[in-house]
Formats: sequence, structure tokens, C-alpha cells
Amino acid sequence: MAKRSKGAPVSIGNSPQDERPFEEDRDDQEEAARPSIGRALQQARIAAGLTVDDVSSATRVRIAIVHAIEQDDFAPCGGDVYARGHIRTIARAVHLDPEPLLSQFADAHGGRPAPTPAAPLFEAERIRPERRGPNWTAAMVAAIVAVIGFVGFTLVKGGDGDKGAQAQVAEGSTPTASRPASATPKKDEPADPKPDPSDSAIAAAPRDKVTVQVSATDGRSWISAKDHNGRQLFDGLLKKGQSQTFQDNEEINLVLGDAGAIQLYVNGKKIEDEFQPGAVERLTYTKGDPEVG
Repeated sequence: MAKRSKGAPVSIGNSPQDERPFEEDRDDQEEAARPSIGRALQQARIAAGLTVDDVSSATRVRIAIVHAIEQDDFAPCGGDVYARGHIRTIARAVHLDPEPLLSQFADAHGGRPAPTPAAPLFEAERIRPERRGPNWTAAMVAAIVAVIGFVGFTLVKGGDGDKGAQAQVAEGSTPTASRPASATPKKDEPADPKPDPSDSAIAAAPRDKVTVQVSATDGRSWISAKDHNGRQLFDGLLKKGQSQTFQDNEEINLVLGDAGAIQLYVNGKKIEDEFQPGAVERLTYTKGDPEVG
């Protein structure tokens, strides 16, 4: 009869190598639980109370591209570099930190783009001072020649006596006295025309219509204005110091990309609302005393 040899018990459980797939499955589950880039941007936009049209107006990213990004389709962006720029811009517009999304995009699309070589930029910056040097040198030479000529002219005219010198002083003082007088109206002229058009436009605002003046007083802002039929009156960037006036028979609908930089005049009355910098405001104004709809 064959005898069964005694030895160390044999384990029939899982080996350490068998535990690795479970760890990989756990990582895959955590990755799957994280929302996609487009889903995260869409949820942040909805939480901020913005529509796709609002985001497009505030960021200047076309509506079709915003829709595509929210569906995780980055092909319409035209490349990874443009896709990263759109993700960063849209994330800031919906008050979301863009860095985790950019990192997630880099993991899914082969890492970040290679940095631009610094040599051409350095060469361009180094050439600029070399071009300016001859201009400054020529100006200094011309100034020295002018001074030498003036001194020589003064020495030659000095032999004519004190009367000649007094006459020269009198003649030299006449233009200096007249310069401030001629310069004074030049300083006053640009200051007067600026307030006149806006003040007259507000004062002449008809009572049977709604008139809205938008002025970028503290910075630039993206502005979108529509009439009561939804027709686009203006959609673009209003730079600091610029203004636009809109008029309609019933109402004006506004979207302010950076409301803190804007001052509004509605039907001849200044709007005193304190808009926060960077805030997106959607406003509606009608005829009569300004009322926000």
C-alpha cells in the first residue's frame, strides 16, 4: 500500500500576485466615479444659474464649441492647445478651478504640450536694444550740435552791446508768454466734448421708449444686448472708457460679463446697484422709472 507522506500544509488560497487585480479594479472604480471634464463644466454652469448662451457671451467661445466640450467632444476646438484654452476660460466663467480639469485632460490626451523654445524670444528681446541705440545716439549728437551752435551764435551777437541783448530778451519773452495762453484752450477743448454727447442723449431720451446707456468705467466687460423680440443689438467687448446706448419700444435685455466694471444709465437715471467685480448679471429694463425685471 502506498503511504501518504507528511509535509507542510499546502495553501489553496490566493497568492499575493492574485491581490493585484483587486487594487487595479479599485483604482478603476475611483477613476470612474470622478466626473468627466464636460460633465464637471456642465454641472458648474447649472449651479451658477448660467445658460450656454451666457457662457458663450462671457467667454467669446462659440455656442457649438461649448456644447461639444460639455459632451466631452474636443474635436471642434481645433487641437489640444485650443482645447486647454477653452477649458480654462469656461471653467473660470462658471467659477470652477481649471487646474484639476487641465490635469485630467492631460492624462487623457498624452500629457501637456511641449514648452515653446525660449531662444527665438530671447533673440527678439536682445535685438530691440540694439535698434534703439543708434536712435538715442543720433538724438544726443543732434542736441550737442544744437547747443554748440546756440553758444556760437550768442558769442557772435554779444558784440552788438547790451541793447541788442535786451532786445533779444524781449523778443524771447514774447513767445513764452503767449504759449500758455494758446495752450490753455487746447487743454479745455478735449474735456468739454466728452460729457456733452452722453448727457444730451440721456436728457433727450423719449418717455415712450426705454433707453439704456452702458459705460465701461472701471475696466472692460463683455456686453450682450437684445430688444423685446430677442433681436441682438450688441454682442462684444466694451473696453474701458467706451460706452454703448440701446433703445427699444418696450424693453432692453442685458448680459454683463463683468458687471463690476459697468455703469448704467436707464431712461436718464443713473443705476446705483453695486455690482460685484467679475459677476455675470442678466438685467431687463422697461420704460419709465428704471425697474429691473
